[in-house]
Amino acid sequence: MTTRPVSTDDRTPQRLRALQPGQLVPFGGDRVAVVDDALAAAFGDGDRLVVVQDSGALLHIPATEHALVRAAVDDAVAAFAALADVSDEQITDFFEHFARHLADDDVFAAISAANEIDVAAALQRGRSTTRLRLSEGMRADMIAGLRVWRDTNGGRDAIVERVVHEGWTVTARRAPLGVVGFVFEGRPNVFADATGVLRTGNTAVLRIGSDALGTARSIVAHALRPALQMSGLPLAAVALVDSPERAAGWALFDDGRLALAVARGSGEAVAQLGAVARQAGTPVSLHGTGGAWLVASAHADTDRFAGAVRHSLDRKVCNTLNVCCIVADRAAELVPVFVDALRGAATARGTTPRLHVLEVSRSHVDAAHFAAQVQIGRAGGTTTEPFATCIAEADLATEWEWETSPEVSLVVVDDVASALDLFHRHSPRLVASLISDDPAEQASFAARCDAPFVGNGFTRWVDGQFALDRPELGLSNWETGRLLARSAVLSGDSVFTLRLIADVSDERMHR
Repeated sequence: MTTRPVSTDDRTPQRLRALQPGQLVPFGGDRVAVVDDALAAAFGDGDRLVVVQDSGALLHIPATEHALVRAAVDDAVAAFAALADVSDEQITDFFEHFARHLADDDVFAAISAANEIDVAAALQRGRSTTRLRLSEGMRADMIAGLRVWRDTNGGRDAIVERVVHEGWTVTARRAPLGVVGFVFEGRPNVFADATGVLRTGNTAVLRIGSDALGTARSIVAHALRPALQMSGLPLAAVALVDSPERAAGWALFDDGRLALAVARGSGEAVAQLGAVARQAGTPVSLHGTGGAWLVASAHADTDRFAGAVRHSLDRKVCNTLNVCCIVADRAAELVPVFVDALRGAATARGTTPRLHVLEVSRSHVDAAHFAAQVQIGRAGGTTTEPFATCIAEADLATEWEWETSPEVSLVVVDDVASALDLFHRHSPRLVASLISDDPAEQASFAARCDAPFVGNGFTRWVDGQFALDRPELGLSNWETGRLLARSAVLSGDSVFTLRLIADVSDERMHR
């Protein structure tokens, strides 16, 4: 038997033009994914297929979405180069113009009208609107955040370190990073926060979820683009990918020209986007799974504990209380305090709460709570549910995405160490708080807790603007590891790199 030699042409990569049902696609080095009928039928010449190497997910990017995103990144790359000739004063002017437009009632009326349409459409689809609704409070926070960046020194060429040698000097200076890609779900406020990357000389390409796309379009038309024009910044310095398709987000994060990829949204979607970006060689900042944990020790002050519970449940965001652990020695006293505080948080919202109790902790909770029926506000409408139900230990990993009714898990533990063990097994390792009057216990808790945010009171303090006076672009948990050389709060002024500049004064210098 003879074999035909393989020519160079045979080994030349060919363009993917079609997929066949049942076609095997290798991933992860030793596994295969299977093309299903729907994907094969939808895939056409010019489309792209991204294979997620850790899961085998086959992501279909139509040619139209790829072209739309590629054009946006092309423009952002050109805008990044143009920003080198833009003064810090012009960037300052941009933030003030943007803030003024949002503060103008006539301008904001158009944005608010677009948001009302988005909210109504989301409610019809049974979607959550807790982060979508552009309230007066959110508007005020957006304006305040923009003015923080207005008043912040950009430091695009700031000196970080200088080393003086005989005959020459090396200076480390800050420098812009490049094009930052953002993908976030229905959160209009992030649209303004993301412009903070301009402060350090970067450009941004944003893709927002379909729920808030109308609001985003209105912000661009009535506030963002006019601010860019009035300040003399390139119009593509902050660009919206105007597409409701998830494929647009995949296409954006698959573009290796991004300097940083930032994703905010649900845990599964964010993890998938992060995997796409990493495969393209882009560093990521992921704001996905959240949910804070609160531990009451044997040394807990009762009033402080009750206050921490109430103030950690005012609304549902990533730093909202999700799991409360109470040590057994104080359970008889503190479990009723916890339930009262939970109800108080719900009453402040004009609703009723929902409680999930670890099965082995059921005996510490009044049996009447499991028999009681309550009205719970869900994204799809009001439902009648038990006030308390039991859950398995694995369910402590569930982040309760409640709409109007505060929802939280309760577990009674042997001691603080046991609570930390549960935290490390089941939490996203984002926020942990210990209520204890023992300084040594607080120090031990902080040292042992594998999370970027640790406190001794309410959990909702974890926010860039609230805690650090800098609008955040996203928070990163430590679920998949710690971050290299930066805080878990990503803000506009932390998006930079360093370069070294040599100044040689001795022409005879050599190595």
